[in-house]
Amino acid sequence: MSAGDGYEIALIEGRVAARPTAGRAAGRRLKSLPKQLRDHPEVERLRRLAEWLDRHAEACLSQVDTWMVSSLPVPTGLVAEVWPDEAWRSVLRDLVVVGDDPDEPGFLRDVTAEGELRVVNLDGETVRLSPATVTLPHPVLLSDLADLREFAAELGVVQRVEQIHRSTWEKPDDLAEQATQVTEFAGAKFTSRFGLAARATSLGYRVSGGYATCTVRDAGCTVEASVWIGEPYWDGDTETGGLSWNDRGGRPLPLREVGPVAWSEGMRMAAALYAGRTVEEGTDA
Repeated sequence: MSAGDGYEIALIEGRVAARPTAGRAAGRRLKSLPKQLRDHPEVERLRRLAEWLDRHAEACLSQVDTWMVSSLPVPTGLVAEVWPDEAWRSVLRDLVVVGDDPDEPGFLRDVTAEGELRVVNLDGETVRLSPATVTLPHPVLLSDLADLREFAAELGVVQRVEQIHRSTWEKPDDLAEQATQVTEFAGAKFTSRFGLAARATSLGYRVSGGYATCTVRDAGCTVEASVWIGEPYWDGDTETGGLSWNDRGGRPLPLREVGPVAWSEGMRMAAALYAGRTVEEGTDA
């Protein structure tokens, strides 16, 4: 668009660029904005558009991640409607999806305007699916996960949403009947409770009271996993406590009742917090 006398501006790769419309440099993109354009109203409009596009891209990524973690069935018509939007398409493309047959996963490569999915299956064939809903399964639910990872490497698949390469934990079969807590990642020492809380927040987890938490929808039920991180407002050293799960009403769940997705995501959170612990050095460590 025109801006000022003798210049045109455009939004290119998230930045405002300018080019002269006359003179020896006419039509050539300038390395930086001329001084007279920096506060121009049209330049400011494009900057605000760039900021909105960034927020939109983050919102799309967050929404698709929620669909995947919760293995929510998504209307195929909705996927077709958002597919032309580059922000949506970039996070949906190459995710593993299943239609009417949960035992036939494949990588989503394209969606037609009519709502037909084009999916590459493990045989390397492109199949066309038209289910009413499509599911983006959590990787712990994928029985062919190892094969999907191997095939993704062959295809050069890069997923914007962490799905097939997401860390997963399978629930053991020999859990004690009344057990309600996992202590595998307890006892990780941190120099300050503030630092531990900041780590939890930076990883995308919520800090509530003395706990780092994550909420997961597993098999239609909402479950909250929580790890003790220390008393609020305490700025001294602290250490992580056990990992436990509560139902929507706040009732502590016996470990045997925790679903596979809630178990995996809770363990993933606890392991990620544990990885940031203070590691002692020296012969007596």
